[in-house]
Amino acid sequence: MEIKVLGPGCKNCVTLERTTREAVAELGLDAEIEKVTDYAAIASWGILRTPGLVVNGVVVVSGRVPKKDEVKALIRQSA
Repeated sequence: MEIKVLGPGCKNCVTLERTTREAVAELGLDAEIEKVTDYAAIASWGILRTPGLVVNGVVVVSGRVPKKDEVKALIRQSA
């Protein structure tokens, strides 16, 4: 499973990365989590507002920080 957290490093981006790492650990999944901070790379995903979350090549969240339970559900749906 490949997960990308898209954002330049703002507070919300850091929070989303932490929440995503916690969710993956709690689900016991083997996932590669990548933090993408390059603006061109973020824009290539069609993200207009950060943070963004991409799971297995699909943008599942953009412009907000979901709760951990929602992140878990999004990861399960994309697995």
